Amino acid sequence: MDSRKILCVAGTLAAVGGAAQAQHPAAKAAPATRPLNIVYIMSDDHAYQMISAYDKRYISTPNIDAIAREGVRFTESFVANSISGPSRACMLTGKHSHMNGKINNETSHQFDQSQQTLPKLLRAGGYQTAMIGKIHLDGIPQGFDHWAILPGQGDYYNPYFIVPKGMHLNKGYSLPDGQDAKETERVRYHGYVTNIITDMSLDWLEQRDKTKPFALFIHHKAAHRCWMADTVDLNAYEDRTFPTPETFDDDYAGRPAAAAQQMNILKDMDITYDLKMRTNPKPSGLGRHYIRDIYGDLQSDVKAKFDSLYDPMSRAFFANPPQGRELAVWKYNRYMRDYAKVINSLDRNIGRVLQYLKEHDLLDNTLIVYTSDQGFYMGEHGWFDKRFMYEESLRTPLVMRLPKGYDKRGDVTTMVQNIDYAPTFLDMAGLPIPEDIQGTSLRKLLLKNGKEPDLGRKALYYHFYEYPGEHAVRRHYGIRNTRYKLMHFYGDIDKWELYDLKKDPNELHNVFDDPSYAKVRKQLERDLEDLRVYYKAQNAK
Repeated sequence: MDSRKILCVAGTLAAVGGAAQAQHPAAKAAPATRPLNIVYIMSDDHAYQMISAYDKRYISTPNIDAIAREGVRFTESFVANSISGPSRACMLTGKHSHMNGKINNETSHQFDQSQQTLPKLLRAGGYQTAMIGKIHLDGIPQGFDHWAILPGQGDYYNPYFIVPKGMHLNKGYSLPDGQDAKETERVRYHGYVTNIITDMSLDWLEQRDKTKPFALFIHHKAAHRCWMADTVDLNAYEDRTFPTPETFDDDYAGRPAAAAQQMNILKDMDITYDLKMRTNPKPSGLGRHYIRDIYGDLQSDVKAKFDSLYDPMSRAFFANPPQGRELAVWKYNRYMRDYAKVINSLDRNIGRVLQYLKEHDLLDNTLIVYTSDQGFYMGEHGWFDKRFMYEESLRTPLVMRLPKGYDKRGDVTTMVQNIDYAPTFLDMAGLPIPEDIQGTSLRKLLLKNGKEPDLGRKALYYHFYEYPGEHAVRRHYGIRNTRYKLMHFYGDIDKWELYDLKKDPNELHNVFDDPSYAKVRKQLERDLEDLRVYYKAQNAK
């Protein structure tokens, strides 16, 4: 059945909006002979370890790898706040969380849609703009000629989308006169969410005004928890046993905040909700939610396919459940297999977008970006999820296929952050970068091979705010340079941590109180305070 077939429509919301239209300035600063288009593809919780362009131990991602192979791979790419909504706000505004107002995922800290954002600036500069998929920010998107967004996290199967009222009834996709929608409705589509988001994106590319350059934001739900694969991928990786990471058995010595988290695979990964062991005789609240609302909402043919895979292993598990480390390794492998299956679909659909751009002669004048909203733990430190300033969640994949005239190929080793995306896109589009944007344009890193230009940045600033909250990761802020990382956890756990990333890349040994690092610590403390002043974060709590 067509994945775009509408099942039902219900509900309306109110919104405010409006952004000016202007003629495009012919992308005067970009080397491309035609005005630059932008295709920005972002996934959710996609660990760089699970991209073969970065790490070949686990899975193959040929289409994401192709973007890197035909362009650049950023090897030192980081986020400013490792959690979904805030990370997306940083990308859209080019500002740190305390400046754009979205410090955590809680509704008490809503994102102000009326503020200056990248899509508004692009649209004011003559671009046609579209947002499709997961945005995970409060309110109705502004600055887009077309949008269709998942409510909250969205669903893997038969997802609802929030769309401008009546959009699904119209042949065309653009909002009237390029204005933001005043009324919305929820529309349900049949099929698998990654396919549907791609279908919608390709449809919009067909329907768009082809006299204008475009900026298309494709935001996937995948690979967010609870990792439900497309049925065509259900049996993938079932014959694989994944090696446990070096830090899988971390005891968190000297790191009380790391010890206090609730994202441990053994202790906190739900056997039913996360791993789909549906025959659980005593499911948790999360497990009951999965059985009733997630599995229970699947169509009968999809249920049958899930049942044929998961129910036999579920019965076997509860008949003779493993214990201790054996249980941790069993859960880890189930997690890795399901996560990898979801990435299969993600990579396949990215391939569909690349093929469309090739067939329509758009590759030479289109910047294609793939990234994730943050990194993710694939068993490192015994964890899943993100949030911490430790490397696996601070790092995010970033690859770009560059338009004609941008000759850099291979690795970019300069430290970059997701607040840099907005100024980079504006700069490459030949549009001015507002002075209040805190990120730095990466354009000059992409122009040619050879020694990378100096961006003038010596360190990165990070701040995580969501505590109390899910997974119990304490609030903390810190600084990272090319060798060292200094972090301050504050609140009920008040602890400083310092890591020498050259000697201790796994961040197992906190050397904050080590006398031999006293000079390094003092310099990092000064640098951190300087950054907090520079980013106007002195009072951020």
